[in-house]
Amino acid sequence: MSTAIKKQNILHNPKEKADSFGMFDGYDSCSEDTSSSSSSEESEEEVAPLPSNLPIIKNNGQVYTYPDGKSGMATCEMCGMVGVRDAFYSKTKRFCSVSCSRSYSSNSKKASILARLQGKPPTKKAKVLQKQPLVAKLAAYAQYQATLQNQAKTKAGNSAISVEGFSWGNYINSNSFIAAPVACFKHAPMGTCWGDISENVRIEVPNTDCSLPTKVFWIAGIIKLAGYNALLRYEGFENDSSLDFWCNICGSDIHPVGWCAASGKPLVPPRTVQHKYTNWKAFLVKRLTGAKTLPPDFSQKVSESMQYPFKPCMRVEVVDKRHLCRTRVAVVESVIGGRLRLVYEESEDRTDDFWCHMHSPLIHHIGWSRSIGHRFKRSDITKKQDGHFDTPPHLFAKVKEVDQSGEWFKEGMKLEAIDPLNLSTICVATIRKVLADGFLMIGIDGSEAADGSDWFCYHATSPSIFPVGFCEINMIELTPPRGYTKLPFKWFDYLRETGSIAAPVKLFNKDVPNHGFRVGMKLEAVDLMEPRLICVATVTRIIHRLLRIHFDGWEEEYDQWVDCESPDLYPVGWCQLTGYQLQPPASQSSRENQSASSKQKKKAKSQQYKGHKKMTTSHLKEELLDGEDCSFLQGASDQESNGPATVYIKQEP
Repeated sequence: MSTAIKKQNILHNPKEKADSFGMFDGYDSCSEDTSSSSSSEESEEEVAPLPSNLPIIKNNGQVYTYPDGKSGMATCEMCGMVGVRDAFYSKTKRFCSVSCSRSYSSNSKKASILARLQGKPPTKKAKVLQKQPLVAKLAAYAQYQATLQNQAKTKAGNSAISVEGFSWGNYINSNSFIAAPVACFKHAPMGTCWGDISENVRIEVPNTDCSLPTKVFWIAGIIKLAGYNALLRYEGFENDSSLDFWCNICGSDIHPVGWCAASGKPLVPPRTVQHKYTNWKAFLVKRLTGAKTLPPDFSQKVSESMQYPFKPCMRVEVVDKRHLCRTRVAVVESVIGGRLRLVYEESEDRTDDFWCHMHSPLIHHIGWSRSIGHRFKRSDITKKQDGHFDTPPHLFAKVKEVDQSGEWFKEGMKLEAIDPLNLSTICVATIRKVLADGFLMIGIDGSEAADGSDWFCYHATSPSIFPVGFCEINMIELTPPRGYTKLPFKWFDYLRETGSIAAPVKLFNKDVPNHGFRVGMKLEAVDLMEPRLICVATVTRIIHRLLRIHFDGWEEEYDQWVDCESPDLYPVGWCQLTGYQLQPPASQSSRENQSASSKQKKKAKSQQYKGHKKMTTSHLKEELLDGEDCSFLQGASDQESNGPATVYIKQEP
C-alpha cells in the first residue's frame, strides 16, 4: 500500500532543470553569495538527476533550508509572516512561499493585504509593504521561538507518556518486544487495507528539532513498526538514533512524501544536522529516489475506517450480564472506536451498563431472541422512549448458515467449551437446548443451576466450543465437572458413567484462517471479566485459531482463551488512536497484593473446584480498582467470529 518513488530522466538544460525544481528555490537562494551558488551547483552533479515524478517535487511547494543566522529576518509581503530571511522565497526574500509570491501579483490581493495589516479600508492602489525594523522582527521571532519550544516539549511529553507513565515505545524498546501487525485485526481501523507499510517507508512528520515560529515538517523513515506505532528517524541522521521517536502512523500530522510540496508547507532539516550537508536538495534526491511512502489517500482511508454505523439511541438485544441465559433490551449510550457502551433500557440512572464491540456475538437486533427461541427478559417500559429507535438488522455480525435438517446437535450431547465465567479454562460441557438458526444453549457440567439460569448461548460455528478430546490432543488442561473425583479425567469413562454421547466431530467447523499471530506478540486486549477495560497483553500460546492472551503484570490465572478473529483484540496504539484509556501492566506492588490475596483465598477454599477462580479474580480486581463494581459480564462467545471453529482431532470409539 506504500507508494514507490520512481526514477525518471530529466532535461539536462540547467535552466530548465532549475525551473522544474521550483520547490527547491529556497535552497538555491539561501545566500546571495555567488560562491554559495556555485558550490550548490557542483554538489548537484554528485547525485543522480531528480526524477520529475518524485512525489516530493511539486512546483506549488517549497522546501526551506534551515537558517544560517547570518542574513537576519524577513516579513512576507503577502501573509505578513515573520521568519528567517534565508527561508524565504526568491532572491528578493519578499515572500515566504511560491503561493504568496503569485497571490501578491494580483492588485486586489495587494489591496486587501495592505488594508488588513494597516487596519485601513482597502484602497484602489496597493503599495509595497514597508519592512519592519530588524529589532522588532528579532523580538517577535524570539517570542515565537520560546513559545514553539515550550509547545514542542509539552507535546513530546504528552505523546510519550500515557496512563500512569506507560509508553508503548519505551516498553517495546527496553524489552525488544514485537507487536502483532495491524493486518491481524480485520475489525480495527485500517485492518483490511494496511498493505505493505513496513520499515524504510518514508513519511513527512512535524520537525520538533527546530526553532522556527511556525510548524514545519521534515522527512523521516520508519525504523520499526509496532501496531499503529512506528519508531521514526529523521533523514540526515543516518545511524544516529539520538533523536529517534515513536508516533502513531494514523495520526493527523503524518503524511506521505510530497504532501508538504502539494500543500505549500515548509520542509526544514532538523537543527542538529543542519550543517551536515551543504546541499539538502541533492541529499533528498539521492535518499528518496526509489523509496516508498504512504499512498496519497492514506489519511482519507484512516478517516473512513473510523466511521461506525452504530449511533447513540439505537436499541439492541444484548445478553443479561446477571443471567447469561437470557437477553435484554439496551440502548447505545456512546461509541468509541467501534466499542459500544450499552445501557439497559430499564436503568433509570443509566449506570447499569454493558461494554462490547459492535461486532460482538452478544448483541442482536430487536426480535432476535423471539425468532430463535432464546430466553428474553421483557422490559417494564411499554413503549420506546423519545429518540430511541431499533438498530437495523443488517448492522450486526453475520453468523455462518448451517443445515440442521440432517445429523445435528442434540440435547444431552457432550463437548468441551470455554467457561464464560472463567475464560482461562476449557470445561466439560453439555448441550442443554437446541435453538433455531444453529444456536445452542450450553451448560458447564457440575456447576449448573437447577433452573438453567447459568446456561449460555453459542452458535454451532463458535470458536469457543470443541469436540470431545480437543484439549487432550492439543495438550490443554481440561477442567473436569465440579465434584468429579475419578481423576485423571477420562472422556470414555465419563461418557459411559453418565450414559451420554459425544457431539459428532464433523459438526464442528475446522477452518483455520491465516491470522498472522505469533507467540510473544504484544497487543491491546479487552479484559472480558471487566469488559470496559483494555489492557496491555501478550499472546502466549496458539492452538490453530485459539489464542491464549496473558495480561502483562498479572498472574496466569487471569489469562483468557480468545479466538484469533475476536473483536476484543486490538493492535498496539489502538487506544491512543481512538481516545480509549489503556490499562498499563500491573505494577510490582499490585502483583504482590494480588499474590497475597490469592493465597489467602485459595487457602480458605482449598477444596474449591479449580475451574471457578474468577470469583477470587473479581475480588482482587475490585481491590485494585478502588472498590468499583466488577461483574462477570461476558461469556466466551465474545471471542466468537464469523468464521468457523478449529478442530483437528479424531473421535474416540
